[in-house]
Amino acid sequence: MGKKETKDPHEADEKVAAEFGRVVNMGSEELERWLRTEESQSVGQKDGGGESTGHASGRRIVELLRTKSSDLSEQDYAHMNKVVGYVHRHLAQRPSGDVTETRWRYSLMNWGHDPLK
Repeated sequence: MGKKETKDPHEADEKVAAEFGRVVNMGSEELERWLRTEESQSVGQKDGGGESTGHASGRRIVELLRTKSSDLSEQDYAHMNKVVGYVHRHLAQRPSGDVTETRWRYSLMNWGHDPLK
């Protein structure tokens, strides 16, 4: 029998938070301003015609950026992990050419990442 590796959940949370800090390159005020724009609200998958998943995620990211790390919950770390996964997957699908005014960039920005930074 091999020795079971015990992972410290706190250590895993710290790794997720560190990667979240790397991929989210927009500050809370900047992201909040962006989420109010027509471009932000025009992209993403909308369930039932309401707010898109990415736009809702952006609002949650603003909250996370304003929360002290000691106050973060398990659900907060789970959302951070979701954001990290989305940004990495989306970056891998970068279209060719100038991406300044593309739905691809706007979607990423809803998730707190501006690829032009």
